[in-house]
Amino acid sequence: MLNNRIREHRARLRWTQQNLAEEIGVTRQTIGLIEKGDYSPSITLALKIAHAFQVPVEEIFSLEEEKG
Repeated sequence: MLNNRIREHRARLRWTQQNLAEEIGVTRQTIGLIEKGDYSPSITLALKIAHAFQVPVEEIFSLEEEKG
């Protein structure tokens, strides 16, 4: 499962989902789906998100091994 810390980084910058969406060229709904874990971004999109927050992609996304 792909975990993310997008909400935390948005809060740090006081950005809304809409602010981030506009920054990287996607819809607000896409950001919401990624935050909830209902959609896994492409590598390109993950890198755009990390770039928008000016952090390494590993600081935003992490892979949790599925049990069982």
